[in-house]
Amino acid sequence: MLLGVFALNGVMMSSWLARIPSVRDALDLTAADLGVVLLAGAVGALATVTAAGPFVARFGGRVAFTVSALLFGVAFLLLGLGPATGSVALLAAGIFVNGMAFALGNVPMNVESAGIERRVGRTILPQFHAAFSVGAVVGSLVGAACAHAHVPVLVQFVATGAVATVWRLAAIPATVHDTLPVRTPAPPAPAPVESLGDAVVDVETAGLRSRLARRGARLGAALSAWREPRTLLIGLVILSAALSEGSANDWLSLAVVDGFAQTEAVGAVVFGTFVAAMTVMRLAGTRLIDRFGRVTVLRASGVASIAGLLLFGFAPTLGLAGVGVVLWGFGAALAVPVGIAAASDEPLRAAGRVSVVSAFASMASLAAPPLLGLAAEAVGARHALVLIVGAMLLSVVLARQVAPLRAAAPASGASRPGPTAGDVTPDGVEDGPVTDAPRPRRPRRPRTARAGSSATRHRAAARRPRTRPSHRREETSA
Repeated sequence: MLLGVFALNGVMMSSWLARIPSVRDALDLTAADLGVVLLAGAVGALATVTAAGPFVARFGGRVAFTVSALLFGVAFLLLGLGPATGSVALLAAGIFVNGMAFALGNVPMNVESAGIERRVGRTILPQFHAAFSVGAVVGSLVGAACAHAHVPVLVQFVATGAVATVWRLAAIPATVHDTLPVRTPAPPAPAPVESLGDAVVDVETAGLRSRLARRGARLGAALSAWREPRTLLIGLVILSAALSEGSANDWLSLAVVDGFAQTEAVGAVVFGTFVAAMTVMRLAGTRLIDRFGRVTVLRASGVASIAGLLLFGFAPTLGLAGVGVVLWGFGAALAVPVGIAAASDEPLRAAGRVSVVSAFASMASLAAPPLLGLAAEAVGARHALVLIVGAMLLSVVLARQVAPLRAAAPASGASRPGPTAGDVTPDGVEDGPVTDAPRPRRPRRPRTARAGSSATRHRAAARRPRTRPSHRREETSA
């Protein structure tokens, strides 16, 4: 069921992003105007994701999934009404609510999938993101088909939102396991006695204070991830990955339409090609990560994204640019799953850390639409996407931060630093084979006293069997 929820997210995202050219034409928006409108989704996601971790810790994943499903239904209704009525405000409101819904549901989804990976004992998190990519391929094809058949965006978006809301609500009971709220039973309060007077009030007040203290501890644990350097650096890796994937989601189909003078259906097909490349790599990524480790895979992903972006941005023909799109999709496939797995290494703090790195993804979405919109006004959408190369370089530089908390042991002769405070050995996959793991210390043998010492003589005397007196032997013999 959780795989189905990931796939559903991909369908919903791509089915409306593939219709961005229709939305732009219906509202007569320029590239800069469209970038500002798309900014609303990043604002909604950022406003929600900072509270998503504490929300999940307080109320649990089921409540978060339920609220997210209802918000998705409202968002798609507004997304359809905006272009149909010519209202940019309604479109911006729909994008804002859509960002809120995605951010709130994203935290329990990733925590649940990371929990399954820990229980299985091998890398499977990319398969969940592959399900998202499969759904995105289906959604882009649905968008292309609706665009080719001239289906109004209102009809497509309302139908998609209705089906998705029912699907999400039905999947909740079979989806949530690791994000159930932790309820610490409060000590039973003594029965009130009239003769105690004000003491009864004191007991009730103490119980309330105890419940508030437990609630504050959970929220404090969720927010403490913002002070962890490793989590913040992983957040920068996620920011780079989200900038790459999110820019393709928002601008790729439009870049094909404007840059190569193609129809909206062709732009949707090229976007579907990008998502298909991500899907293939995510399906193959589980073995790649288990064999080569997170760090190596992330660095290779960054190099592939750089090559693909440069080829797409400067290719003279659509066919050659399509090759760049495939490379770009290969490079963008595994960065987010690897970062989420790294943030979820310690199960007890996974929700708070996933919330933090998801906030960095929202920051990327917050900055990318207006910046790329302004660049698209100057050089065109296709050349503006080349600016993402800078973020990919940052991802390559910070790749070491996604290594598991228990890294491979250093070479012989090198010092082995002990674990840092707060680091817990994860149950998941290590970053490459551990060839020189430290051996447990053997207990010391007790020191023996030197030969001839008084302690040795006393022990020898204690072990020497006693003999009977000689006169008793004589009596016995007589």
